[in-house]
Amino acid sequence: MRKALFLDRDGVINVDRGYVSKIKDFEFYDEIFPLCKHYIDLGYLIIVITNQTGIGLGKYTLKDFYEVNNYMLEVFLENNAPIDDVFFCPHNPNSNCNCRKPKPKMFFDAKEKYNIDLENSIMIGDKITDAMGAYNAGIGTIYLINNDVELDIKVHRIRSLLEAIK
Repeated sequence: MRKALFLDRDGVINVDRGYVSKIKDFEFYDEIFPLCKHYIDLGYLIIVITNQTGIGLGKYTLKDFYEVNNYMLEVFLENNAPIDDVFFCPHNPNSNCNCRKPKPKMFFDAKEKYNIDLENSIMIGDKITDAMGAYNAGIGTIYLINNDVELDIKVHRIRSLLEAIK
């Protein structure tokens, strides 16, 4: 089985400006590339797990999402830190879908597709839903960046992505 570094998108990979749907608004965090290179060197897959509520709310289209997503994938590749896959939930929070974090379906889909050992994998998120989705999927190590909300689960609090390098 393989290990994965699961990443939320907005707030972890890029600055969360609220419904980021245009390339011009997509600003990468500088630390994301060395972080991913480190884990790739350790044999981890890099997989993005992201709720894209703006699609379900009509703030932007699937086409907008794919344009930004393709740009993101290209920049990661240019920085020698290729992303293996992106799993996203396009639904509105009230849709009661099966894929929206904190539900674990996107993690389970990645596990099935890539034969991932979830217990020995890592999640980095910035919201409670990221941490709870990872917990519900059985992810062994969960990092929560810049979020001090109390949780009943074990998470590692970090202020910088590079703190997630062991």
